[in-house]
Amino acid sequence: QVQLVESGGGLVQAGGSLRLSCAASGITLSINAMAWYRQAPGNQREWVAVITSTGSTNYPDSAKGRFTISRDNAKNTMYLQMNSLKPEDTAVYYCNTRRGTQPWGQGTQVTVSS
Repeated sequence: QVQLVESGGGLVQAGGSLRLSCAASGITLSINAMAWYRQAPGNQREWVAVITSTGSTNYPDSAKGRFTISRDNAKNTMYLQMNSLKPEDTAVYYCNTRRGTQPWGQGTQVTVSS
């Protein structure tokens, strides 16, 4: 019954910004460590942001300084603010637990043109 629905992707120019949303049901975000992932064609899925149950955040070097993960506990919704986007950020973005234990949603496409 867990459902994670991503939205907010789109086509942007390099240097632009997007805010992705992850609407959750059947799981309480505030007591789980959650993450945003992305997968580009021909690439492995990789994590780009993590937020723990205490609100601590982590980012890989590829996202550090540009991406910000957050959650709204009242709405049980998680967000990924992406700034200074680069063409290499082009991918389908997914949300899941930090361990990737829940069913994967359809993701949301982010395309950054050069």
